Amino acid sequence: MSSPITPLGDRIVAVREAAKTQTASGIYLPDNAKEKPVVAKVEAIGKEVKNVKVGDKILYKEYSTTELKIDGTEYLVVKEEDVLGTIA
Repeated sequence: MSSPITPLGDRIVAVREAAKTQTASGIYLPDNAKEKPVVAKVEAIGKEVKNVKVGDKILYKEYSTTELKIDGTEYLVVKEEDVLGTIA
């Protein structure tokens, strides 16, 4: 999947992972009860990004992103300093 957004500077474009629809015990969650996940897959990076690469899964600060929906896909734009870590 190629990102239609080209990030500048230390910005990262990512796509949030889908929220879980079922608990560990098998109970299905309604849409309003689901937590927004704070894990996303990196789709594009700006030229100044040093510690993250395309394809990484990142953990980010929940309220520090810019959300943008293009062609049905919800993209996140995150500053590199707001990335808390990568997930193996």
